[in-house]
Amino acid sequence: MKSLNSEAILGALVADSAALGLHWIYDPARIAEIEAARGPGGLVFLQPEEANYAGVKGYFAHGGKTSGESSSYGEVCLLMLKHLARHGRFNRVEYQSEYRACFGPGGKYVGYIDSPTRLTLRTLLPLEPRDFPAASGPDDDQHPSLAAIPSLVAAHAGTLDELLPRVDEVVRITNNNETAVAAAQCSAAALFNLLHGMPMPQALAHALPLAGSVLRPLLEEALSMSKPDGVGATQRFGSACHVTEGLPVVFHIAQTASDYRSAVETNIRAGGDSCGRSIMLGALMAAHAARQSTCEFPVPFQWLARYRKFMEAADACAAIQ
Repeated sequence: MKSLNSEAILGALVADSAALGLHWIYDPARIAEIEAARGPGGLVFLQPEEANYAGVKGYFAHGGKTSGESSSYGEVCLLMLKHLARHGRFNRVEYQSEYRACFGPGGKYVGYIDSPTRLTLRTLLPLEPRDFPAASGPDDDQHPSLAAIPSLVAAHAGTLDELLPRVDEVVRITNNNETAVAAAQCSAAALFNLLHGMPMPQALAHALPLAGSVLRPLLEEALSMSKPDGVGATQRFGSACHVTEGLPVVFHIAQTASDYRSAVETNIRAGGDSCGRSIMLGALMAAHAARQSTCEFPVPFQWLARYRKFMEAADACAAIQ
């Protein structure tokens, strides 16, 4: 199963699951206290506990989940992976049907539903599949727009120019918003570049022209921050769920982190929507690390073992190779 493609996808899925326990704590000082109390490695795969959110800015959304499960972002990434493994290519109406079945009433997903997902479901639920609009998502620039991108890029066998219209199509299913599309196309290009041999700095820089007029200056500023500082990046750009806040932090950490493990931990320490950022960050770092080493899997084996849907993901990864 070892390939850059499967490593990028598993890097995204595991990073999301690792961040779940402290997701949406907006106080890096509280996160630092938790890490100090737990010791080395104590940030990842924590059981979500309401007590960790007491008295600080945050939102405890995952009380029904256990360590090793995924946020809704991770579930979207896995859903797209399984869709591509099943069909061999992206089919919009089939994907929208699967999305509705997964996240809608009675679906397999049980957990927090964010605004873009809720409004997308509101559009899709009353319709027959033949009537699904191509742009079924609301005008929203939040992180669900990036959640399916690692799977889409990793399964793509053509050129970047052929990939970008498909990214646009996928994003508008949940986020019919120009900034969201630009963020996803820029992210997709960065991952595509890594999978095709570019070093991290060049892969990120060469993707910037796709970021659009709103996002590109923020990404350029993030890449100019040479000192590793995830907390400082969130203080500068924001730590909430909008791509204008999250993607600059992702680019900063991806350019400055030494390896996959440290990148994931830095992202968690930064606080806020760490799961939303983790999807692209995990994919980028895993692809980069895999390129540097031909013998070691970039995602720690202990982390892979703690991700509860590893076998589902591994089987789907094998099917798209």
